[in-house]
Amino acid sequence: MAVYIQKGTRQYWQAISALFLGSVAAFGLEYCVQPVIPLLTRDFNLSPSIASLAMSCGTGGMALAMIFIAGSAGMLDRKKTMSIALSVSAILAVLMAISPDYYLILVLRLIQGFLLAAFPSLALAYISEEFSPDIVGLVVGIYVSGTTIGGLLGRLVLSVLTDLFSWRIGLGVLGVFFFNISIGFYFVLIKSRRHVPSKTWSTGFVRELGVTLRNKKLIKIYIIAFVACGSFVAMYNYIAFPLITPPYNLSQTAVGALFTVYLVGILSSTLMGVMSDKYGCGKILSFSIGIMLIGAVITLMPDLIAKIAGLAIFTFGFFGTHSTACSWTGKSCKSDKAQGSALYMLFYYVGSSVIGTAGGLFLSNYNWPGLIMMITIILCGALLLSARLTIAEEF
Repeated sequence: MAVYIQKGTRQYWQAISALFLGSVAAFGLEYCVQPVIPLLTRDFNLSPSIASLAMSCGTGGMALAMIFIAGSAGMLDRKKTMSIALSVSAILAVLMAISPDYYLILVLRLIQGFLLAAFPSLALAYISEEFSPDIVGLVVGIYVSGTTIGGLLGRLVLSVLTDLFSWRIGLGVLGVFFFNISIGFYFVLIKSRRHVPSKTWSTGFVRELGVTLRNKKLIKIYIIAFVACGSFVAMYNYIAFPLITPPYNLSQTAVGALFTVYLVGILSSTLMGVMSDKYGCGKILSFSIGIMLIGAVITLMPDLIAKIAGLAIFTFGFFGTHSTACSWTGKSCKSDKAQGSALYMLFYYVGSSVIGTAGGLFLSNYNWPGLIMMITIILCGALLLSARLTIAEEF
């Protein structure tokens, strides 16, 4: 068996650079449409919850794909599969830009999400398999920081290009840009050395799935991922609606600039990853969820600066939660690592689709306070679950 990738080596820097670039492309493609949901509402005469399906179909496609990946992960070449997923998804973004029909866009988003699912699940498996176990938390944190940059870049660039030209031109430009990144990812990432793809569907899939699903600790982590991602997507899906109307009247570029608070996620994901290695995942997970709750409540304040501060705090907490939960999944999975990661991402993206869409109903019926009420209640549930995991970890 090949040796692990050790911190500070040439292989280490090469691998984390590729994973960082790949996560930028994957999450830039996945979340770039989020800031233009109000424009889709206007251009296609849709309700906010229907317009938010442009996001939910993407994350829903990712969730569906996780079921397939959970069974076929052993057959998939990590590097090739992630590279193909990134490049084809970028091409689909260009096709969406020229699509005249909203429901065709939803179909393309569903397919795009299905393909993009291969990246986060196999990237987390790659990290768990290839890197030395004592630096997995750090590497996951760096990987998650790439998702932060990707989410910011996709949203911000599309917002600016929308103001300058149109959302269609912006989406097409992003598609071409991320296609080029996918090519660079293929040539930089080191081929898996500790995983040899099997030639047939794993005969032990059902058994390994049973082992994973009987792991109560993992199931609780998955539920927390469901709630955390759903809350995060709901917050960002609808934050533009109150801000483009009086008394704020922000432009599309200004709304896109709000996503610069994603930058706190770079610090949060890496910091919490290192702290989880040092102090234990349970404590850091509970701490991060608590930060999300504080940030959500602050966004209820009418002052624009306070709302932005609350959004930044909420974002800091989310990326800490996600980074810690990801690394804890890899450490807690006793069977196939890729399968465990795929199931984590299944819950993660189902939460994104379900809670992200449901948030539109709360916004329509109860305005911004109603949406925050929903987010607060479900995050309190996640915090209680995390506290139980923390106690179990300690004793």
